[in-house]
Amino acid sequence: MTVRVVFADDNYLVREGVAALLAETAEVDLVETAADPDALMKAVAAHRPDAVLTDIRMPPTFTTEGIDAAKRIRSGFPGTGVVVLSQYVEEDYALELLSDGVEGLGYLLKERVSEVDELVRALHDVARGGSALDPKVVEGLLARKNQDAGSALRGLTDRELEVLSELATGRSNAATAKALYMSERAVEKHVGSVFQKLGLVTEADTNRRVMAVLAYLEATGGTGAR
Repeated sequence: MTVRVVFADDNYLVREGVAALLAETAEVDLVETAADPDALMKAVAAHRPDAVLTDIRMPPTFTTEGIDAAKRIRSGFPGTGVVVLSQYVEEDYALELLSDGVEGLGYLLKERVSEVDELVRALHDVARGGSALDPKVVEGLLARKNQDAGSALRGLTDRELEVLSELATGRSNAATAKALYMSERAVEKHVGSVFQKLGLVTEADTNRRVMAVLAYLEATGGTGAR
């Protein structure tokens, strides 16, 4: 299946280089490139692509424009997945990107761009509504908790693992309850237990959900949550 992509980066040479790489694979149709967030949003509105690939730092402040654009795209164009590229592992930025859920989102290091197969796989994953998280980013986030994700997951019950698996697809508590034929109150109880067992009791609620999902993805070896 060919995935239609819009790519955004303020650096002309990077735009041309990535465009050339993507042109080598028949699995990607690069429909437009953009140099700033405004041009990116216009391209998304015009083409309604399957996925967007965007640098995290763009004009005017060169801080979190890519993350802000990703959130706007996921809100305004839910059928479009977004992969954000970063030069370094920046845990706070990753948490900000994923704070509303991991569905249809990816966070990769720029070094992955040269690994065309991995990049294409990530674009396909987010286009399908899954997630694509760079292993180094996952490791960096989990290192903040200084805990063994695999060991922690072994302490969860089968039902708690089922609930966590649903959270990893970006589902809300209500959607998880419907998928697992449970009451929303029961889901909330299981989610609280998961947080407790993973040692996430002191984190803010959005961060706890992200960290729990990352622990699940790390332990199960999954980069695409669906």
